Amino acid sequence: MKLASYRHGGRALFGAVVDDTVVDLTDVSGHQTLASFLGSPEWADRDALVAEGSATPLSDITWLPVIPQPEKIVCSVRNYMDHHQEALASGLNRELSDFPPIFLRVWRSQVAHEAPIVRPNASESLDWEGELAVIIGEGGRDIPVESAFDHVAGYACYNDASVREFQFHAKQIAAGKNFESTGGFGPWMVTSDQIAPGQNLKLETRLNGEVVQSGDTGQMIFDIPALINYASTVFTLAPGDVILTGTPSGVGFSRKPPVFMKPGDIVEVEIEAVGVLRNPVEQQA
Repeated sequence: MKLASYRHGGRALFGAVVDDTVVDLTDVSGHQTLASFLGSPEWADRDALVAEGSATPLSDITWLPVIPQPEKIVCSVRNYMDHHQEALASGLNRELSDFPPIFLRVWRSQVAHEAPIVRPNASESLDWEGELAVIIGEGGRDIPVESAFDHVAGYACYNDASVREFQFHAKQIAAGKNFESTGGFGPWMVTSDQIAPGQNLKLETRLNGEVVQSGDTGQMIFDIPALINYASTVFTLAPGDVILTGTPSGVGFSRKPPVFMKPGDIVEVEIEAVGVLRNPVEQQA
């Protein structure tokens, strides 16, 4: 099942994407947000609820980020070996960690499928990072590696775009990762029953139709269970929390000369069995 958040008729809703429509689940489930639904008893009845909801053509909706206001967006740093190596080759002095290096994004940094990623006036070094997003269903603290996949509600595409100039101001990179409207998230999440635990998924990022990143999730240094286990050691994970799993090589700052997203560009992140996230790039007003 594909689940999405969207706006229609002046309301923020969530529902199931079926063919070229979205079936509203907001009213029939009794939940106002997808995050609330993920952690509820009604989650187990989602197939039956789809049969009760009313359908709206996708052409009539405005997409929202899959989880518009997650409590936490936990992001992995250099979690693909080839990306770690390209960072070293570009001159960054970074060592592999014994534990997953993480940072947090804020929800206001997110944008939906087809909404513009905004290049801030403060910098022109806006870079792409295609990533697999893991959305938490059942929350918890100190989640064991062995049962981590039981806590996954689904998967989505994410563009963890970075304002490199600000990211490199310090070793703590959060400044470059939290400019408003820079993190593309969508168009939907695919529920975890559609993807086998640990399934190797191809990931591709395209800039104006040209492939700039091509990898697969089997290249992760810390896999999904390890990321969930570590994050839940630090935080109590909540339904709707998002864990970004890192990006493969091919980012713009490592190129010679560097290449960055600019107004007028179109950037796409495609993940096998998940979907395609598409965002135009605009300049901050």
